[in-house]
Formats: sequence, C-alpha cells, structure tokens
Amino acid sequence: MKLIKTNTIIEKKSKFISYYYQIDNIDEIDKIINDIKKDNKKARHVVYAYKINNIIKKNNDGEPNGTAGDPILTVIDKNNLDNVLIVVVRYFGGIKLGRGLLTRTYLHSASSLLK
Repeated sequence: MKLIKTNTIIEKKSKFISYYYQIDNIDEIDKIINDIKKDNKKARHVVYAYKINNIIKKNNDGEPNGTAGDPILTVIDKNNLDNVLIVVVRYFGGIKLGRGLLTRTYLHSASSLLK
C-alpha cells in the first residue's frame, strides 16, 4: 500500500479530509480504514470506495444512501483507476448540507486527489 495524496476541503463548517491509496491486495483495506479511524476518532463519518482487479466496494458509513460512497466510486470509474482506495473523513460542522451539496462535496473531495 502507498499513500499517494491527501487533501482537505471545508464546506459549511464541515471538514472533509480525503486520502488516495494505491493498494496491492484487498487485505490492506481493513488496516488502512482502521488506522484512519484511529487517527480521526472525533470524525462523524469515514466513507470510502475501492477497486482492485474486479472487486469493487463502496461504504457510506452512515451518510444518506448514495451521497458518499457512490460519488467516490464515480471518480474511480471515470478515471479508469484500478488498485485504488479513496477514503474521505468527515468532521460534521453543525450545518446539514442536504443531499445535493453533500454528494457534490464527496465528489469534489475524491476528484481533488487526482489533480
């Protein structure tokens, strides 16, 4: 596993920290997720998506269905990435973003890693 890039975005007082990993096998994913959760104990959500060979998974970690894992997976697919894990940690800032802005922010968080 190799951490390629991180980025932070603030949207209406919520902080979104994104991580882009190049991964070699599926066994690395749980360790990465657990380490990120340990490092971000006060975070409200730790969402992710990955693609390794033909195995694809997304996780919303309590965010409304379709607003977190799906946009991250869209970035992976649109950029034809493989052997990749993208994780976005959200610290809730006290203001609800609504489904549209929440989805766009997760999409922006993931796509910002590829610039």
